[in-house]
Amino acid sequence: MADTLTTDTTATTDPATAVAQVRRFSRVVTQRVGALQDHYLTRDRPLAESRVLWEIGPDGCDVRDLRSRLDIDSGYASRLLRSLEAAGLVAVGPGDGDRRVRRARPTAAGRAERAVLDRRAEALAAGLLAPLTDRQQDRLVAAMAEVERLLTASMVRVTVEDPESADARWCAERYAHELDRRFPGGFDPAASTSARASELTPPAGALLIARLRRGPVGCGALRLGPGGVARISRMWVAPEARGLGLGRRLLRELERLALDRGATLVRLETNRSLTEAIALYRGSGYREVEAFNDERYAHHWFEKRLTPARDAGRG
Repeated sequence: MADTLTTDTTATTDPATAVAQVRRFSRVVTQRVGALQDHYLTRDRPLAESRVLWEIGPDGCDVRDLRSRLDIDSGYASRLLRSLEAAGLVAVGPGDGDRRVRRARPTAAGRAERAVLDRRAEALAAGLLAPLTDRQQDRLVAAMAEVERLLTASMVRVTVEDPESADARWCAERYAHELDRRFPGGFDPAASTSARASELTPPAGALLIARLRRGPVGCGALRLGPGGVARISRMWVAPEARGLGLGRRLLRELERLALDRGATLVRLETNRSLTEAIALYRGSGYREVEAFNDERYAHHWFEKRLTPARDAGRG
Protein backbone atom coordinates (compact mmCIF):
# COMPACT_ATOMS: atom_id res chain seq x y z
CA MET A 1 0.00 0.00 0.00
CA ALA A 2 1.19 3.51 -0.71
CA ASP A 3 0.64 7.08 0.37
CA THR A 4 0.59 10.56 -1.14
CA LEU A 5 2.64 10.56 -4.35
CA THR A 6 3.05 12.70 -7.45
CA THR A 7 3.52 11.91 -11.12
CA ASP A 8 6.81 12.36 -12.95
CA THR A 9 7.23 12.96 -16.68
CA THR A 10 9.76 11.21 -18.89
CA ALA A 11 12.88 13.23 -19.65
CA THR A 12 13.31 14.14 -23.33
CA THR A 13 16.48 16.28 -23.18
CA ASP A 14 19.62 14.76 -24.65
CA PRO A 15 21.85 13.68 -21.69
CA ALA A 16 24.89 15.64 -22.91
CA THR A 17 22.79 18.78 -23.39
CA ALA A 18 21.25 18.35 -19.94
CA VAL A 19 24.65 17.99 -18.25
CA ALA A 20 25.97 21.07 -20.05
CA GLN A 21 22.95 23.12 -18.93
CA VAL A 22 23.36 22.00 -15.32
CA ARG A 23 27.01 23.05 -15.39
CA ARG A 24 26.16 26.48 -16.85
CA PHE A 25 23.45 26.97 -14.25
CA SER A 26 25.88 26.09 -11.44
CA ARG A 27 28.46 28.57 -12.70
CA VAL A 28 25.92 31.40 -12.95
CA VAL A 29 24.46 30.72 -9.50
CA THR A 30 27.79 30.45 -7.69
CA GLN A 31 28.90 33.74 -9.24
CA ARG A 32 25.61 35.58 -8.68
CA VAL A 33 25.23 34.66 -5.00
CA GLY A 34 28.87 35.36 -4.17
CA ALA A 35 29.90 31.78 -3.44
CA LEU A 36 33.26 32.35 -5.15
CA GLN A 37 34.29 35.11 -2.76
CA ASP A 38 36.44 34.57 0.35
CA HIS A 39 34.42 37.30 2.08
CA TYR A 40 30.81 36.21 1.61
CA LEU A 41 28.35 39.12 1.97
CA THR A 42 31.47 41.27 2.60
CA ARG A 43 32.06 39.54 5.95
CA ASP A 44 35.40 38.09 7.05
CA ARG A 45 34.64 34.47 6.14
CA PRO A 46 33.65 32.31 3.11
CA LEU A 47 30.16 31.04 2.34
CA ALA A 48 30.60 27.64 4.04
CA GLU A 49 31.37 29.13 7.46
CA SER A 50 28.54 31.65 7.14
CA ARG A 51 26.12 28.87 6.26
CA VAL A 52 27.17 26.79 9.26
CA LEU A 53 26.72 29.78 11.57
CA TRP A 54 23.25 30.31 10.13
CA GLU A 55 22.29 26.63 10.53
CA ILE A 56 23.45 26.57 14.14
CA GLY A 57 20.73 29.11 14.84
CA PRO A 58 20.25 31.48 17.77
CA ASP A 59 19.68 28.63 20.27
CA GLY A 60 22.36 26.20 19.14
CA CYS A 61 22.30 22.86 17.36
CA ASP A 62 23.60 19.33 17.98
CA VAL A 63 26.63 18.76 15.77
CA ARG A 64 25.25 15.48 14.40
CA ASP A 65 22.03 17.26 13.34
CA LEU A 66 24.09 20.01 11.75
CA ARG A 67 26.07 17.46 9.74
CA SER A 68 22.87 15.73 8.67
CA ARG A 69 21.12 18.92 7.55
CA LEU A 70 24.12 20.09 5.53
CA ASP A 71 25.15 16.56 4.45
CA ILE A 72 28.81 17.10 5.33
CA ASP A 73 31.25 14.64 6.87
CA SER A 74 32.53 14.89 10.42
CA GLY A 75 36.03 16.05 9.44
CA TYR A 76 34.80 19.00 7.37
CA ALA A 77 32.22 19.94 10.00
CA SER A 78 34.91 19.94 12.68
CA ARG A 79 37.16 22.22 10.61
CA LEU A 80 34.36 24.71 10.00
CA LEU A 81 33.38 24.72 13.67
CA ARG A 82 36.98 25.17 14.82
CA SER A 83 37.29 28.19 12.53
CA LEU A 84 34.08 29.71 13.94
CA GLU A 85 35.30 28.96 17.48
CA ALA A 86 38.62 30.67 16.76
CA ALA A 87 36.68 33.73 15.59
CA GLY A 88 34.76 33.79 18.87
CA LEU A 89 31.41 33.17 17.17
CA VAL A 90 30.63 29.63 18.35
CA ALA A 91 31.29 27.45 21.40
CA VAL A 92 31.14 23.65 21.09
CA GLY A 93 30.51 21.57 24.19
CA PRO A 94 28.38 18.78 25.69
CA GLY A 95 24.69 18.58 24.82
CA ASP A 96 21.94 19.57 27.22
CA GLY A 97 20.38 16.14 27.78
CA ASP A 98 23.20 13.80 26.79
CA ARG A 99 26.78 14.87 27.52
CA ARG A 100 28.04 12.41 24.93
CA VAL A 101 26.40 14.55 22.24
CA ARG A 102 28.36 17.61 21.08
CA ARG A 103 26.37 20.81 20.69
CA ALA A 104 27.37 24.03 18.94
CA ARG A 105 26.07 27.23 20.52
CA PRO A 106 26.46 30.78 19.20
CA THR A 107 28.22 33.29 21.41
CA ALA A 108 26.84 36.81 21.83
CA ALA A 109 29.16 37.85 19.00
CA GLY A 110 27.91 34.91 16.93
CA ARG A 111 24.28 35.93 17.35
CA ALA A 112 25.13 39.49 16.36
CA GLU A 113 27.05 38.27 13.31
CA ARG A 114 24.15 36.02 12.32
CA ALA A 115 21.82 39.04 12.44
CA VAL A 116 24.18 40.93 10.12
CA LEU A 117 24.27 37.96 7.72
CA ASP A 118 20.47 37.84 7.78
CA ARG A 119 20.16 41.50 6.79
CA ARG A 120 22.76 41.24 4.05
CA ALA A 121 21.26 38.03 2.65
CA GLU A 122 17.92 39.82 2.43
CA ALA A 123 19.62 42.69 0.61
CA LEU A 124 21.36 40.26 -1.78
CA ALA A 125 18.04 38.60 -2.63
CA ALA A 126 16.33 41.95 -3.14
CA GLY A 127 19.22 43.11 -5.33
CA LEU A 128 18.91 40.01 -7.48
CA LEU A 129 15.22 40.76 -8.11
CA ALA A 130 15.45 44.54 -8.44
CA PRO A 131 16.70 44.78 -12.08
CA LEU A 132 13.83 42.57 -13.30
CA THR A 133 10.31 43.54 -14.29
CA ASP A 134 7.40 42.33 -12.14
CA ARG A 135 6.69 39.56 -14.65
CA GLN A 136 10.34 38.51 -14.70
CA GLN A 137 10.42 38.45 -10.90
CA ASP A 138 7.37 36.19 -10.82
CA ARG A 139 8.97 33.87 -13.37
CA LEU A 140 12.27 33.75 -11.50
CA VAL A 141 10.65 33.05 -8.11
CA ALA A 142 8.48 30.29 -9.63
CA ALA A 143 11.49 28.79 -11.41
CA MET A 144 13.52 28.87 -8.19
CA ALA A 145 10.76 27.03 -6.33
CA GLU A 146 10.73 24.35 -9.03
CA VAL A 147 14.52 24.07 -9.06
CA GLU A 148 14.54 23.77 -5.26
CA ARG A 149 12.03 20.91 -5.44
CA LEU A 150 13.93 19.09 -8.16
CA LEU A 151 17.33 19.56 -6.51
CA THR A 152 15.86 18.22 -3.27
CA ALA A 153 14.56 15.20 -5.19
CA SER A 154 18.05 14.63 -6.60
CA MET A 155 19.45 14.53 -3.06
CA VAL A 156 17.37 11.49 -2.09
CA ARG A 157 19.34 8.24 -1.91
CA VAL A 158 17.62 4.85 -2.21
CA THR A 159 19.38 1.72 -0.93
CA VAL A 160 18.61 -1.87 -0.04
CA GLU A 161 18.35 -2.05 3.76
CA ASP A 162 18.41 -4.64 6.52
CA PRO A 163 14.70 -4.89 7.47
CA GLU A 164 15.69 -5.03 11.16
CA SER A 165 17.73 -1.80 11.11
CA ALA A 166 16.63 1.19 13.16
CA ASP A 167 15.63 3.18 10.06
CA ALA A 168 13.66 0.24 8.65
CA ARG A 169 11.76 -0.19 11.92
CA TRP A 170 11.08 3.56 12.05
CA CYS A 171 9.62 3.53 8.52
CA ALA A 172 7.48 0.48 9.32
CA GLU A 173 6.09 2.22 12.41
CA ARG A 174 5.33 5.44 10.51
CA TYR A 175 3.73 3.44 7.70
CA ALA A 176 1.46 1.56 10.10
CA HIS A 177 0.60 4.75 12.01
CA GLU A 178 -0.46 6.54 8.84
CA LEU A 179 -2.60 3.64 7.61
CA ASP A 180 -4.25 3.45 11.03
CA ARG A 181 -5.10 7.14 10.74
CA ARG A 182 -6.35 7.02 7.14
CA PHE A 183 -8.32 3.76 7.11
CA PRO A 184 -11.91 4.21 8.38
CA GLY A 185 -11.63 1.15 10.60
CA GLY A 186 -7.97 1.65 11.57
CA PHE A 187 -5.07 -0.63 10.72
CA ASP A 188 -3.60 -3.58 12.62
CA PRO A 189 -0.28 -4.79 11.12
CA ALA A 190 -0.82 -8.24 12.65
CA ALA A 191 -4.03 -8.64 10.64
CA SER A 192 -2.39 -7.67 7.34
CA THR A 193 -0.30 -9.73 4.94
CA SER A 194 2.95 -10.71 6.60
CA ALA A 195 6.19 -8.91 5.84
CA ARG A 196 8.67 -10.65 8.12
CA ALA A 197 12.33 -9.71 8.05
CA SER A 198 13.23 -13.08 6.53
CA GLU A 199 10.84 -12.39 3.64
CA LEU A 200 12.42 -9.01 2.91
CA THR A 201 16.04 -10.17 3.02
CA PRO A 202 17.89 -11.30 -0.14
CA PRO A 203 17.44 -13.68 -1.83
CA ALA A 204 13.84 -13.96 -0.61
CA GLY A 205 13.12 -10.26 -1.11
CA ALA A 206 14.39 -6.78 -0.43
CA LEU A 207 13.53 -3.66 1.52
CA LEU A 208 14.33 -0.24 0.07
CA ILE A 209 14.86 2.80 2.27
CA ALA A 210 14.93 6.32 0.84
CA ARG A 211 16.98 8.91 2.71
CA LEU A 212 17.11 12.68 2.42
CA ARG A 213 19.95 14.46 4.23
CA ARG A 214 20.77 11.10 5.86
CA GLY A 215 17.30 10.72 7.41
CA PRO A 216 14.75 8.07 6.26
CA VAL A 217 11.83 9.48 4.26
CA GLY A 218 10.33 6.47 2.52
CA CYS A 219 10.32 2.73 1.99
CA GLY A 220 9.12 -0.06 -0.26
CA ALA A 221 9.28 -3.84 0.06
CA LEU A 222 9.65 -6.66 -2.44
CA ARG A 223 8.93 -10.35 -1.89
CA LEU A 224 9.87 -12.93 -4.51
CA GLY A 225 7.51 -15.85 -5.03
CA PRO A 226 7.36 -18.97 -7.17
CA GLY A 227 6.64 -18.88 -10.87
CA GLY A 228 8.37 -15.56 -11.49
CA VAL A 229 5.80 -13.59 -9.47
CA ALA A 230 6.94 -10.84 -7.09
CA ARG A 231 4.89 -8.88 -4.54
CA ILE A 232 5.33 -5.18 -3.73
CA SER A 233 4.19 -3.83 -0.37
CA ARG A 234 4.95 -1.24 2.33
CA MET A 235 5.08 1.60 -0.17
CA TRP A 236 5.27 4.74 1.95
CA VAL A 237 6.63 8.28 1.64
CA ALA A 238 6.99 10.65 4.59
CA PRO A 239 4.81 13.80 4.39
CA GLU A 240 7.86 16.06 4.26
CA ALA A 241 9.16 14.25 1.15
CA ARG A 242 5.95 14.20 -0.86
CA GLY A 243 5.87 16.06 -4.13
CA LEU A 244 9.38 14.88 -5.06
CA GLY A 245 8.33 11.93 -7.23
CA LEU A 246 9.77 9.56 -4.63
CA GLY A 247 6.87 7.10 -4.73
CA ARG A 248 7.31 6.57 -8.44
CA ARG A 249 11.07 6.25 -7.99
CA LEU A 250 10.68 3.59 -5.30
CA LEU A 251 8.20 1.71 -7.47
CA ARG A 252 10.57 1.75 -10.46
CA GLU A 253 13.46 0.55 -8.32
CA LEU A 254 11.40 -2.31 -6.87
CA GLU A 255 10.39 -3.34 -10.39
CA ARG A 256 14.05 -3.28 -11.46
CA LEU A 257 15.05 -5.46 -8.51
CA ALA A 258 12.24 -7.89 -9.30
CA LEU A 259 13.31 -8.12 -12.95
CA ASP A 260 16.98 -8.58 -12.03
CA ARG A 261 16.01 -11.49 -9.79
CA GLY A 262 14.02 -13.31 -12.42
CA ALA A 263 10.48 -12.08 -11.83
CA THR A 264 8.26 -11.50 -14.86
CA LEU A 265 5.13 -10.32 -13.03
CA VAL A 266 4.69 -7.97 -10.08
CA ARG A 267 1.55 -7.76 -8.00
CA LEU A 268 0.32 -5.43 -5.28
CA GLU A 269 -2.86 -4.48 -3.51
CA THR A 270 -4.09 -1.28 -1.92
CA ASN A 271 -6.90 0.28 0.06
CA ARG A 272 -9.52 2.52 -1.57
CA SER A 273 -8.59 5.30 0.90
CA LEU A 274 -5.16 5.62 -0.74
CA THR A 275 -6.29 7.43 -3.86
CA GLU A 276 -2.78 8.72 -4.58
CA ALA A 277 -1.42 5.18 -4.61
CA ILE A 278 -4.16 3.98 -6.96
CA ALA A 279 -3.39 6.84 -9.37
CA LEU A 280 0.34 6.05 -9.18
CA TYR A 281 -0.16 2.37 -10.02
CA ARG A 282 -2.53 3.03 -12.88
CA GLY A 283 -0.21 5.69 -14.26
CA SER A 284 2.74 3.28 -14.02
CA GLY A 285 1.23 0.60 -16.24
CA TYR A 286 -0.50 -1.56 -13.65
CA ARG A 287 -3.86 -3.09 -14.53
CA GLU A 288 -6.53 -3.92 -12.02
CA VAL A 289 -7.27 -7.64 -11.65
CA GLU A 290 -9.39 -9.95 -9.55
CA ALA A 291 -8.33 -10.43 -5.94
CA PHE A 292 -5.35 -12.77 -5.74
CA ASN A 293 -5.19 -12.93 -1.93
CA ASP A 294 -7.37 -12.37 1.12
CA GLU A 295 -5.67 -9.17 2.34
CA ARG A 296 -8.09 -7.75 4.89
CA TYR A 297 -7.46 -4.09 4.07
CA ALA A 298 -7.37 -4.33 0.26
CA HIS A 299 -10.06 -3.11 -2.14
CA HIS A 300 -7.96 -3.01 -5.33
CA TRP A 301 -5.55 -5.59 -6.70
CA PHE A 302 -3.04 -4.73 -9.45
CA GLU A 303 -0.42 -6.49 -11.53
CA LYS A 304 2.14 -5.56 -14.16
CA ARG A 305 4.08 -7.69 -16.63
CA LEU A 306 7.84 -7.03 -16.60
CA THR A 307 10.13 -7.42 -19.61
CA PRO A 308 13.82 -6.55 -20.07
CA ALA A 309 12.90 -4.27 -22.97
CA ARG A 310 10.60 -2.19 -20.75
CA ASP A 311 13.29 -1.85 -18.08
CA ALA A 312 15.99 -0.89 -20.55
CA GLY A 313 13.83 1.74 -22.18
CA ARG A 314 12.91 3.82 -19.18
CA GLY A 315 14.54 7.26 -18.78
